[in-house]
Amino acid sequence: MKLGGKMALGRGLGELLGEVETAYENSNSNSNSSGVKKIEVALIDANPNQPRKVFDETKLQELSDSIKEHGLLQPIVVVENDNGRYTLIAGERRLRAHKLASLEEISAIITNIDELKLREHALIENIQREDLNVIELAFCYAQLINEHNITHEELSKKVFKSRASITNTLRLLQLSSYVQQFLSSGKLSAGHAKVMIGLDPNIQKQLCDKIISEDLSVREVEKLIKDIKEEKISKDINEKKNVTNSYNTEVLNNFLEVLKNDKIKAKLDKNSIKITFNSQDDIDRIISYLNLQ
Repeated sequence: MKLGGKMALGRGLGELLGEVETAYENSNSNSNSSGVKKIEVALIDANPNQPRKVFDETKLQELSDSIKEHGLLQPIVVVENDNGRYTLIAGERRLRAHKLASLEEISAIITNIDELKLREHALIENIQREDLNVIELAFCYAQLINEHNITHEELSKKVFKSRASITNTLRLLQLSSYVQQFLSSGKLSAGHAKVMIGLDPNIQKQLCDKIISEDLSVREVEKLIKDIKEEKISKDINEKKNVTNSYNTEVLNNFLEVLKNDKIKAKLDKNSIKITFNSQDDIDRIISYLNLQ
């Protein structure tokens, strides 16, 4: 089946897995079925829309050893392409474990699914197993929302997550790529990351390093951020004050220069200035100057 075309977002995991369940049942009841088949591992391509990017190598090796000893208990799910190859829909860990075990064939359920449904299936299949890290999950939410033009509320009904959970997860994409990589690896918790949203990327990096090196709690990080913001506000106020003082000093110096050029005596004290005019013309001239400022 050729992948392509557009369709509306499905009605959740049950609908998506319906074809798979039917194929599996058919394979058990009909030996001539095109349900479960042995397929060459070399003919199976990874799903380009697979949301999970990080795999635990230790657990992968354990699965590989188990498959070598006991065989594959649950077939993978693939879709057949026009070129005679297959695209993986579900079961990437099982496929990777087969490759790790140097096995040439794998049991697979062949089903029909179009490109958008393939993306949705890949996301929901992984959400169901809770295999995605929060950044992978956030990118998948964003992809589904953009492709299907749906709201957070509508998506929540499709993936069986609360709207608030989806919104909070998506907000993690506002973090710098530096922080996101530590979230993906599990070295930084979502709780720590959330309090850094909106901060300057350089400050995020400094906080991230400090959290990891000093094993700070979320509460400790919140206090640090509060101190940073208060320090910035104080700095901004002082900078504005300095700018104002600098401007006032410039105005006063210009005024004193005018008096000097007109040979008008002026005495500057701490909080006052005393001017001695030579004539009424001097007074009128200085008043005119001040009115222009």
